[in-house]
Amino acid sequence: MRLDILTLFPRMFEGPFDESIIKRAREKGLVELRVVNIRDFSTDKHRAVDDYPFGGGGGMVLQVEPIARAVRSLDREGKARVILTSPQGRLFNQDLAWELSREDHIIIICGHYEGVDERVREALVTDEISVGDFVLTGGEIPALLIADAVVRLLPGALGAEEGAAEDSFSTGLLEYPQYTRPEVWEGRWVPPVLLSGNHEEIRLWRRREALARTLERRPDLLRTARLSEEDLRLLAEIEREREREGE
Repeated sequence: MRLDILTLFPRMFEGPFDESIIKRAREKGLVELRVVNIRDFSTDKHRAVDDYPFGGGGGMVLQVEPIARAVRSLDREGKARVILTSPQGRLFNQDLAWELSREDHIIIICGHYEGVDERVREALVTDEISVGDFVLTGGEIPALLIADAVVRLLPGALGAEEGAAEDSFSTGLLEYPQYTRPEVWEGRWVPPVLLSGNHEEIRLWRRREALARTLERRPDLLRTARLSEEDLRLLAEIEREREREGE
């Protein structure tokens, strides 16, 4: 994958892209990641890339021309998926991360100030993406979040092949509890089933715990999760237990 990020603040990406999974993915050649300064495409002698909005109002708006020059220099054939980080966009989730992980070339434009000239959306952008219903200073942190979520899904990026597939949200459910040594810590024991060596019982326990945790913490996910007959049976058992505990 090739991933280009257009930003006014390239130094914000220096640390995160040189650590952990993204660093290893770059070293393995799984992703070619570049951070591009939008100001490098300004024709203004002061490298300005923003201006006051037509019609008045507070704040500054990013101009279309520097962004267009930057995007077109990176995507001469017009085949890249061009994302604008925006509070008006589609909410980012794991399904969208999987979708983007199958792309060959992604360009992320970091929104800023009072927004971008509407013609950026009209002429250049294929997707607008929001990372949540809250306000940030700019699109750099959302771009980091998107990049991290997508790069870790590239084949070979994680150590365990099944790791990404079992993450929270990848199956539509929250992940089951995890344990490691020691077996006992301050009177708290690892569930015996995990020490039993019975793979089928472990699988069943993990699935049941994932369902129970999702029902407790994010019941909204169950409305869209891909549930099997076994899952429905386990959910019914969990709900009966909860009812008995509430009596």
